[in-house]
Amino acid sequence: MTPEQPYSGVFPIAPTPFHRDETIDEDGQRRALDFLIDAGVDGICILANYSEQFSLTDAERDRLQAICLEQVDGRVPVIVTTSHYSARIAAERSRAAQDAGAAMVMLMPPYHGATLRVELDGLRRFFTTVAEASDIPIMIQDAPMSGTSMPADFLAQLAIEIPNVQYLKVESHQAASKLERVIDLAGEDCPSPFDGEEGITLIPDLEAGATGTMPSAMIPDVIGEIVHGWLDGDEERARTIWEAWLPMIHYENRQCGLRATKVLMAEGGIIASETTRAPFSPLPATIREGLLNLTRRRDPLVLRWAGER
Repeated sequence: MTPEQPYSGVFPIAPTPFHRDETIDEDGQRRALDFLIDAGVDGICILANYSEQFSLTDAERDRLQAICLEQVDGRVPVIVTTSHYSARIAAERSRAAQDAGAAMVMLMPPYHGATLRVELDGLRRFFTTVAEASDIPIMIQDAPMSGTSMPADFLAQLAIEIPNVQYLKVESHQAASKLERVIDLAGEDCPSPFDGEEGITLIPDLEAGATGTMPSAMIPDVIGEIVHGWLDGDEERARTIWEAWLPMIHYENRQCGLRATKVLMAEGGIIASETTRAPFSPLPATIREGLLNLTRRRDPLVLRWAGER
């Protein structure tokens, strides 16, 4: 099944909260999702890299998928990340996500370690296998983490040849140029191109034709204001807001990574602990304080939400 209108807007990646002993904090997970919905997001992505999917067992993935879909309860669409090196397992995960109520699945190209990569013909077979296992839309994630080069021409070809591939999340080097090329080549076969990378190139990517973004869950209210302002035609205001928040976005992207969201959610009382699973370590004290200083000066919803409920 596909939506009548293509998804657009802001689809943040929900973090996976852990207790201090690194067990999953189910209550914190539910609160994080409620925060995102109250922030006015257009949808939520779960089990992605910024959800620390790479540190979860299969049983934990299944449990989190069930919790998240139950808690969201249809209030917004949920994208489930189903990446795996194995085409068969990625297809099984995607079918299971569909059966559980996901609106879409997102996958990176298959890779393992620093050197094990798949050539373009193998990538085409991989995404075709996943598409044949489910009926809901597929978003291909063109992320630096995979180390797999997927040229714009190839991404456009996948969107044209595989009906389920309707969304592309481009966050690789020179994302705006790549988005513009894909949009030009794929046309209506890629109805809603997204960007990522926490919004660090958001305005150039919107200029290139992106209609959605998948940032972290750090400032979803702000990112949503930028994207919707742009899509509604108020480009100057969108640009002004983005430029005002860019130092904080840059700090997250270059200094903190996925830990930024957890620090701010814990500071704001949304989750109980900013714990990440080892071998991730806590943010260095000076970096953590720098993040908090930037945030307190801007007063986003993440610091206020728990106290305003």
